[in-house]
Amino acid sequence: MIGHCTRWATDRSRIVLGLALFLCVAAGLLGAGVKQDLLPGGFVVPSAESTRAQELLAERFGSGEPSVVIVVGTPAGADDPATRDRGTRFTADLAARAGVSQATSYWSLGGPPALRSERGDSALVFVQLRGDESEVIDATRELMADYGTGYDGLSLSYGGRGPVSVETTDQTQRDLVRAELIIIPVTLIVLVIVFRGLVAAALPLLLGLLSIVGTLAVLRVLTWFTDVSVFAMNMTTGLGLGLGIDYSLFIISRFREELARGASPREAIGTTLRTAGRTVVFSAVTVILCLAAMLLFPMYFLRSFAYAGIAVVLLAMVAAVTVLPAVLYLLGPRVDRWSLRRRAPRPVERGMWHRIATVVMRRPLPVATGVIALLALLAWPFLGIKVGFAGAQALPRDAGSHRVHDILADDYPSREAQSLTVVADRTGDPAGRRTDLAGYAAALSRLPNVTRVDSLAGSYVDGAPLTGTDGAAATARFAAADATWLSVVPSVEPFTDAGRQLVRDVRATDAPFDVAVGGPSAQLEDAVDGLLAKLPWALGVIAVSLFALLFLLTGSIVVPLKAFVLNLLSLSATFGSMVWIFQDGHLVEALGGFVVTGYIVVTMPIMIFCIAFGLSMDYEVFLLSRIKEEYDAGGDNTAAVAHGLERTGSIVSAAALLVGIVFLSFLSSDVIFMKMLGLGLALAVLLDATVVRGALVPAFMRLAGRANWWAPGPLRRFHARFGLRESDTEPAGQPVPQPAGHR
Repeated sequence: MIGHCTRWATDRSRIVLGLALFLCVAAGLLGAGVKQDLLPGGFVVPSAESTRAQELLAERFGSGEPSVVIVVGTPAGADDPATRDRGTRFTADLAARAGVSQATSYWSLGGPPALRSERGDSALVFVQLRGDESEVIDATRELMADYGTGYDGLSLSYGGRGPVSVETTDQTQRDLVRAELIIIPVTLIVLVIVFRGLVAAALPLLLGLLSIVGTLAVLRVLTWFTDVSVFAMNMTTGLGLGLGIDYSLFIISRFREELARGASPREAIGTTLRTAGRTVVFSAVTVILCLAAMLLFPMYFLRSFAYAGIAVVLLAMVAAVTVLPAVLYLLGPRVDRWSLRRRAPRPVERGMWHRIATVVMRRPLPVATGVIALLALLAWPFLGIKVGFAGAQALPRDAGSHRVHDILADDYPSREAQSLTVVADRTGDPAGRRTDLAGYAAALSRLPNVTRVDSLAGSYVDGAPLTGTDGAAATARFAAADATWLSVVPSVEPFTDAGRQLVRDVRATDAPFDVAVGGPSAQLEDAVDGLLAKLPWALGVIAVSLFALLFLLTGSIVVPLKAFVLNLLSLSATFGSMVWIFQDGHLVEALGGFVVTGYIVVTMPIMIFCIAFGLSMDYEVFLLSRIKEEYDAGGDNTAAVAHGLERTGSIVSAAALLVGIVFLSFLSSDVIFMKMLGLGLALAVLLDATVVRGALVPAFMRLAGRANWWAPGPLRRFHARFGLRESDTEPAGQPVPQPAGHR
């Protein structure tokens, strides 16, 4: 493959560039409208009990978790006769709209106190919309546009699942434009400083553009077959620019190095692709394997990031070994045009990273102990992590749905919109089961943190029936020919430990018929269970595949184990920092301000782990390939580590800095979990490229000595035949080291 890439880049360079331009334009036209087909959800488990409950509610009752919650304000008071008439008309008007399966309100249900604010100046309307997530978003947008902020003298404020989705989609698109306006100029400035030249600095942006445009086209095609999250666009931009920069750095640096040695452009391209190009391909495979682990999880939010990540990595890799070499071949020495004055190369022994590695390897045990203690201290808050969903609180406080969330929390004593739904399927004649139903509703109402239970048999509080609430208007919504359901109104927030415990208590309560429990807190409980069920498989895929790849690269079983453990350690420190900042509420103003929810969005640790682990292994491959090359040439472990770190340290650090800048631009987002993702990935990358690569790697490799390169006999022979190397240099012929000897 490398030989074919070399020939195409040198013999058919103009054809390669023409084809790349054609494909870029075609992909741009195909992917231009992708944002209209992307969805803001994807956090629930499709096969979970809570999802089944929601489907039964929609199928049998045309009901379910409200798509839209409308706070209707009135200065005259919710019980004023004129207000009652207008509220009743408004509810009937909503119920008659196309796409609305059910509309209920304080007035249509006979005035239950729970649907009126404590001050009496507002009341609630619940609207259930038909269709899938995309149809609900469209219908919500139309409803909000048609009614605006008022109806016949009543003020209207919109919250709930539909408005949150609408505002999240709109906010994400604004955030993406803002992030791109930050990323591109800042990245270009840093690239000019790193490459010390304008022409060379522009090439990584070209590579990033190609991979981003291509990935948007891939996402557009995927939307024809499956649900794709709108946040995949942020991943496309972040990883596209990040890996375009990474791969360009290594390709261009090696090409310039070969030109400086006197090679012709054709020879320089050949050597570059046989060395750095081969490592780029190998590195891309490691990142893809880490991202592919997200495909195992049931939520399409996580799978969407895998789709975008795999596509952008693959396209960045292909462009790095085809398009970029073709451009470099045509440029030749002109790649240094408009360059700043470059420093004369220094001997390896006088380089900064060589000195750092030497100092660390003189006292490896104290250095390793100190750094591990620091990382453990950073990781400590992770032990207290709490998880929740990204609802209205993920948006800025001035967002309409966030304001409604705060109104419901402050002015309404009962959490009607966050109720658990207990659906009984095929229960026979509901009237004939009223006795059993009443006993079950009473039992549920006695559970801790339950305000009230509403059912066909009436409403219950603390095991006793609540008089005056079992009229036809209030109870008819719980009846169907072959099913019934109960609404369990909680007294606690759904995305808390108490909310999740309530789900477990409801599911553990004996029922006279088969039931499915749904609602926001049930969805969270099922999401956590779904993630934990797949997590061992995801970790296994990452561990086994990366162990195999690093073994093929190094011929060792010690180095892959070391890499895996050190990456886990640095990622634990990253997770601890995320909990300390976003869950515990530190550095709020320093990070642009955000709402402290008291929990981490449930999918964030998984996503940060898979992406950051892949990027960490990306840098690990570049470092280890050069160390192994030095070791094969000389057989001296200590010298190989110092020389390998010196030859890659500045490039890896520059790449990590640029990738960190890309992800830090996510902090400009007004969606809180995008801030989490951006800061988490930036911290993980920068920690890995500095503390881990600069201190822990040389310390551990010095302590292990020649045992770093140990493998059992059969595996040594396998590697000798099938192993991978960055260079074509054969090992120096030293005996294969065994664990007993250290050097």
